[in-house]
Amino acid sequence: MLVMSRWAIFFILFAAGRVVQAQDTSWTLQRSIEYALAHNLEIKQNELNERLARLQWQQGRLSQLPSASLSSNMGRSYGRSIDPTTNQFINQGYTFAGLGGNIDVLLFGWFQKRNTIRQYRHLAASAAADLDQLKDDISLNVATAFLRILLAREQVRVNEQQLQLSREQNEQTALFVKVGRSPDLDMAQMEAQLATDSAGLIAAINDYQLAILDIKAILNFEIATPFFADAPAVTAVQWEEAAQLKPEDIYAIAEKQMGVIRSNQLQIYAAEREMNAAKASLYPQLSLGAQLGTNFSSNLKEISGFRLSDYRSTGNIIVYNNEVLQVQEPVYNFDTRTTPWLTQFNNNFRQTVALNLTVPLFNGWSTRAGMERARVNVQGKQLAMEQARLKLKQDVYKAFYDMQSAMQKYRSTERAAQASERAWQYAEKRYELGLMNALELLTTKNNFFKASSEALSAKYDMIFKLKVIDYYTGKAIKL
Repeated sequence: MLVMSRWAIFFILFAAGRVVQAQDTSWTLQRSIEYALAHNLEIKQNELNERLARLQWQQGRLSQLPSASLSSNMGRSYGRSIDPTTNQFINQGYTFAGLGGNIDVLLFGWFQKRNTIRQYRHLAASAAADLDQLKDDISLNVATAFLRILLAREQVRVNEQQLQLSREQNEQTALFVKVGRSPDLDMAQMEAQLATDSAGLIAAINDYQLAILDIKAILNFEIATPFFADAPAVTAVQWEEAAQLKPEDIYAIAEKQMGVIRSNQLQIYAAEREMNAAKASLYPQLSLGAQLGTNFSSNLKEISGFRLSDYRSTGNIIVYNNEVLQVQEPVYNFDTRTTPWLTQFNNNFRQTVALNLTVPLFNGWSTRAGMERARVNVQGKQLAMEQARLKLKQDVYKAFYDMQSAMQKYRSTERAAQASERAWQYAEKRYELGLMNALELLTTKNNFFKASSEALSAKYDMIFKLKVIDYYTGKAIKL
């Protein structure tokens, strides 16, 4: 009775979990994949990387525009210095200010910027290809977790049936022992089998719950929220089309549509453009520059007014009407003020236009070293491309052979399950007629449920292997 009560508790807990089917917690595979693509944290991180790559490309295109800047300064000078308005040395403090502007445009630089922009464009496309590849991988991971849930649920159902049969056989054996038809040993064996089947059901329920936790982690789904995998009944598996494929054909399709291959090819293009940009830095560059500027100084004065204060002799004389007269001149007092800001800015306004030719002569071989590094980077990207192709081919061939093996295993386990079922039916009749003891009956029954469990595992394993082939051939992953 203790074993029965424990089983009842776990069965009630599992049954309560399945009540969520009636709530709005039913998830199909397609809905699960769409949710994962929108909420998976790894996808969100790669979306940021792809966005950064696009921003870098955009900034590269805008770098073709002329660069312009404005500058200003204001301060106080003390001691001996050069007056910015007169360019003369003075020994007094003064306030100064200045405004300036600068415009530079590259006229010809051996297409260095163009190659850099193309490099950024390929890098942005590579990041987009990586994001597409990750989404495909996440979709396959969701399908794997989803199929694991379905298999775990089927295993729970099989264990429920096995436990129910054990309970019925336990009751039947108890009657046989009571009337003296079977020995007490049969009853002990039946009770042991009942306890074993109860433990098997508990383990199956635990596997089912763990499978749900796994898919919630992939989806970035709230752990406490109920989740029920809703899928059409998988009764027959169509493998005829996949069985006609050849690994070479699968690889040819995968090479064209897999994001990892496109990303590596774009990485090669980007590295080649980087090398061309580094090579352009070896040659002269011609640019046009324009500068504007003006300044202010508190030492620059202007007359604001004057008044006659006296007369003074000049030292000269004149004779007028036989009279000698001293020549005098007026003496004025002048009022001054600092020349206004706008007046000085207008009077001191200057403009400069110049063509600049930059010829690299020697910089410690850093430019050539950069070009060589870019060339080595190209070779490294080419090797990475070959490695990606080799790994893809290995993965495709492995998936193909795994699919073939899964098909054969599915056929054999199906036949084994059917044969075990017939053996179990015959054993039940022989046991009822007293032609078989309880140990033989239990062995036959366990063989039947074991074969049924293996057939289920083989079926879902084959479904998964077929989904992997769909993944490589670019088909939508669905049940």
